[in-house]
Amino acid sequence: MIVHFLKTGEKCYAVEIEREGLPTLEMNPAPGYDPLVPHDLMHLIVEAVLGLDRAIYGQLADGGDAGSFHIKDQSKVSAKDLSRLRKKQKKKGNRLRASEDGHFAISENATYVCWHEWLSRSKVPSHRSRSVPMKMNAAAVWERFPATEARLLKKSLDRTCDHLDELSAAWSRLKSGERISVRWPDLKLIG
Repeated sequence: MIVHFLKTGEKCYAVEIEREGLPTLEMNPAPGYDPLVPHDLMHLIVEAVLGLDRAIYGQLADGGDAGSFHIKDQSKVSAKDLSRLRKKQKKKGNRLRASEDGHFAISENATYVCWHEWLSRSKVPSHRSRSVPMKMNAAAVWERFPATEARLLKKSLDRTCDHLDELSAAWSRLKSGERISVRWPDLKLIG
């Protein structure tokens, strides 16, 4: 699966999902724009590193919609066929969301903790200063993690931060109308 992060405006972005043999999905606009790393790129990195295969991107790879992605306009498909595709997509998405086993919550919490950790480790003073107001919330989120997930998260922080460094640099260079493309789940930057 290939995930495209498109800078669609000064403070907005979209996400497109290419899956072999399945319709292209999109979320446009996507929530949580950030000039360093948009929220959904954070999720992609955290879920891949932690192996959360039933959270957002694992569900998308398995043919679901993660509850927030929609089939991208298919101008070559009839309205009837598009309606059928959308119903099938929604049904599969509902089934996968029902079996997510807490991965969505783990992803959301881990994304916040990793965002804080990455900012606080940064060599850039303005990034470190952004982490200061997050410190207490990040500590509270850490306390809520079950022991197994907390150990896994701690062991994966260096790898997560390395991926954030690489993908943030690529994202930060984009101008409006440009995109970066990342392969799931190995997080390889394409192009």
